[in-house]
This record gives sequence, structure tokens and C-alpha cells, in this order.
Amino acid sequence: MNPDLIDRLVADEASGRYSRRQILQRAAALSLTAPALAALFAGAVPLRALAQNADNPLGVDPNAPLDVVIFKGGFGDDYAKYVNEKMYNKLYPDAKITYAGIQRLGEQLQPRFVAGTPPDVIDNSGAGNLDNAALVAEGQLADLADLLAAPSYDTEGKTVGETLVPGSQESGIFNGTQYLLNWALTAFGVWYSSSWMTSKGYEYPKTWDEMMALCEEIKGSGVAPWVTTGVHPQYARQFLFDQMVWKHDPDAIRNIENLEPDAWKASAVTDVLEAIYQLAEKGYLLQGWEGLDHIQSQNEWLQGKAVFIPVGTWLENEMKDSIPADFDMVLAPTPSLPGDKLPFEAIFAGGGEPFIVPSHGKNVPGGKEWLRLLFSKEAGKVFAESTKSLSTVSGSGEGLDLGSAFASAQADIAAAGANTYITRYQDWYTEFADEVKAQLASLLQMQISIEEFQNTVQQAADDLKADDSIPKYTR
Repeated sequence: MNPDLIDRLVADEASGRYSRRQILQRAAALSLTAPALAALFAGAVPLRALAQNADNPLGVDPNAPLDVVIFKGGFGDDYAKYVNEKMYNKLYPDAKITYAGIQRLGEQLQPRFVAGTPPDVIDNSGAGNLDNAALVAEGQLADLADLLAAPSYDTEGKTVGETLVPGSQESGIFNGTQYLLNWALTAFGVWYSSSWMTSKGYEYPKTWDEMMALCEEIKGSGVAPWVTTGVHPQYARQFLFDQMVWKHDPDAIRNIENLEPDAWKASAVTDVLEAIYQLAEKGYLLQGWEGLDHIQSQNEWLQGKAVFIPVGTWLENEMKDSIPADFDMVLAPTPSLPGDKLPFEAIFAGGGEPFIVPSHGKNVPGGKEWLRLLFSKEAGKVFAESTKSLSTVSGSGEGLDLGSAFASAQADIAAAGANTYITRYQDWYTEFADEVKAQLASLLQMQISIEEFQNTVQQAADDLKADDSIPKYTR
């Protein structure tokens, strides 16, 4: 009899992931002997029949400990602590919650996955996060279908899934199964100070030609037109390059995501590269940008050293202690190129801040229940008030007056209507996306030509497509 195997089956049954019938089937498949089965069902860990009803739709053991890990980045973690203390522990006062708000989750949590002891629920976001696609491929994530079908915590008559903004959860689906739930309704684009622009008599340019003309005028005044982070060039890649390609030709960005032949050499891609290359060629980027991380670049922008910066809607909360009075930051879509197939108002917007429930966690039902509480109007309102950002729970931000950034993001999303999008290749193929951002950084530092960029990235895409060891996805 293998004690480790017995312990695993006992833990699986106690977690609520499997019924006693399923445990017996698994034990039989593993050829456990009759004495081993007796030990399993008479062991030190008692089996619990966990009722699933209206008050406990996910069959949570009210006494089971819960392990919660949150990425503590731009959104902080006050909202998560609220769910711990004011919601979960209110329903399950005997459940001990182990909690951590951390960064660079991959480095800290990967060993726990390898050891088979991952947390029960994770906000898997930020630089250096866990590779979601790899976790899916390895069977490490729980299917969240039952959570989406469970009754909403505070919207009567609706399931959790029915309360979420349409389209906000698409990026959490892999081969038809929902493995991630996106918490933040995030918009990505170009930020600027509306008060500064007004004081100078400027209006935000709606075309790239107008943007270049304004940049030339701004540069002449001694202020840098643009700044971004060189340490994390995915900001320029996704919030500027990807968004501009999508607006220029939606088929071009889908071909990139679907690893189609010569997708990176399409004329639409060349047009966008030629446009953003002007930022470097004409000296419109803040001197020294390539050595700045995201916080440093955002601080330079807030100090008035640059006018435009590509970021997401977590920006205000991330920099809340550094924002000057009357700065009036607002978000805008990327300017249009000649021949764009989508209107200026089209913008990258959708679900972000992905939450996962590890399939080998000790309390899978508890992890899902924690998410059921998080994805509620109550928690969404707390999130909005503490971060000035929207959640993916419909109506959770209604009636809140939270300043120019919050208002502009809502207005942008409303103006875009159905014209919202977020690329997926950076989630599906992490190493490939890293190569793209590295090459884009080299291009913006004028270390390589546009042709070299396209050739190098296309070769990387071809190599990826040919690698049968990596699961492929399409949209």
C-alpha cells in the first residue's frame, strides 16, 4: 500500500472535488487492494458529505482552511482583504484564511505547484506571473463552469455568469473551457493630462498625422511628447502596437494570433511599425526611457516631463500617491492611421486581472466560493471605490463619481460599443510574446530596422507553429 497515494485520495475526497463513488473508481483504476481501500475510508481524515444547496451552492466545508494569494500591484489588495474579512469569514467564521499579497507570482508559486500544494485561489497577474496556458496544458487549473452556473451572491435570480459584462471573460477560455475569471474591466490606450492640454490650447489628436504634428510642437517647448517603459516593453507592444494593428486591419491581428504564414509581414503591420517608428526617429520619446520601469516612466509623466503614455486603467490607483493636484488624467484610444478599418473610438478593453483556482488545491470548493463572493456587486463597489477602476460585474460602478480617469474609461468603453478587443497571443505563447516585446524595444531604440523586426518575429512565429510540444489556439 502506498501511503502517499492513500493520502492523496483522502485529500481529494475531503476537498470536495470528487464524490465517494469517483474516489472508489479512481482507487480501483490504481489497483488498490481491499486493505488499502479500508484504510482510505477509515483513515485519520474523516470523509465529509458536503451538501450543495441555495445557501452553499458549491458545497463548501465551512471549517476548511482557505489559502488566498493576490497579485499586489496597480490595484493594491484592499478589495481582496475585504472579501476575506467581511464576506468569506462572515459566512464561514470557523474557516482560517491564510493570505498573501505578493508580486512575481511565478517565482514564488511555481514550486508549490510542482510540490502539489498550490494555494486555493490566485490572482495571477503582473510581471513574472504564472503561465496560464502551461497550467491549463498540465491540468493544473479547475474548470469554473460550476462557479459560473452558481447563484450570484447579491443579484437575485441570476447566476454568477449572468452578472458579468458580456465578452469580459473570453480570454479565460481555453478550448471551450473557462479556466480563468477576469476581475478588472480594463481599458488600454494613451493617457494624458486634460488640464495640461487645455492650458496649452491643445486637443487630443484623432489621427496619427495630427499626433506627429502636435509632437513636433510639444518637442519644441522642451517637453518630451511620449514616454513608456523600456524595462517592460510589453506596454508599447500591447497598448500601442497591437491596438493600432487591430484598428488598421482586424484580420491582420487575428492572423498574427492564429500563427498564419507571413502574418508579421502584412502591409497593415508594416504601416503601424512605420508610424510608431517615428516616435524614435524624430526624438519624440523621453530621453532615457529605455532604462525606466513602469513606475519610473509613470512618475516622469506625472512630473510633466512627457505628455503621452500608453498604460491600462490601473494607472491611477498604482500612482495615487504621486498624482499632482488638478492633473485630471484621462484615457484615449490610439490615433487613427489612413485606411483604418475601425473607427477612432475603437479601443482595447476587456477583462483583466485573471483569477484561477488550482485543481490540486486543498480546498477547491472554497476557492470557487471566494470567487463567487468577489464577483458580486458588493465587492465590485469596494474595488471601484478603492482603486477607481471598474470590475467585470455589471452595474458595480453605477452612481460613483470617482474622478476624471474613472469617468474617461467608462466613456471610452461606451463610445467603443462593440469595437473592443484584446489580443490573446501574449497569454497563449509567453516566450513568443517576450520575443516580440524584446524586438519592439530594439526597434524603438533604432537598433534594428523595420524589416529586421518583421523577419525576426516572423521566424519566431514559424518556429512556434512548428513546435508540436506547444498547444496551439485560434480565434
